[in-house]
Amino acid sequence: MKAVARFLFEAGTLKQTKRTGWWMAGVKDPESVADHSWRTSLIATIIAKLEGADPARAAFLAVWHDSQETRTGDVNHLGKKYTEGEADPRDITADQVSGMPEGLAQVVQELVAEYEAKESLEAVCARDADKLECMIQGIEYRDQGYVNAQRWIDNSRGRIVTKSGQAIADTVLETGSLDWLRAAMGEKG
Repeated sequence: MKAVARFLFEAGTLKQTKRTGWWMAGVKDPESVADHSWRTSLIATIIAKLEGADPARAAFLAVWHDSQETRTGDVNHLGKKYTEGEADPRDITADQVSGMPEGLAQVVQELVAEYEAKESLEAVCARDADKLECMIQGIEYRDQGYVNAQRWIDNSRGRIVTKSGQAIADTVLETGSLDWLRAAMGEKG
């Protein structure tokens, strides 16, 4: 169980690991990888349910999708252009779970492999959730005055492939980021 305990502390570093791509949009204090992964998991549940996939499995995949960033940090797309032979998330995960009980290590490795393979409907839903979460975060940053976030909004929207993900994305684009608050308060508009 020592390897499990060590991993749990390691996973906690994602709460302080910032999503670095947002710095290029001028965001001074961007969300953490953990923040991103949490909402991605919720979105994966929704997309999967609408697509007829297993919502729990999609959320399970989504919650682990960036867990390797405890070892690599969040390397943005520009940074990846300059790193030789990007580390394979499956290899990083194998190192992370080394020493854990075999059944547990196997489950985690299979989750990451499934997400990276992009073949199961649940993995496709989880990947769409990743893009949709980035798009939503971009809208929130844009609404806070970071106009350069529009690039992330547009790029993320263009990468969503499921019908449900696309429909949600289109609705999100038509919805104000504080419309939920207005509705909860019973305000008109």
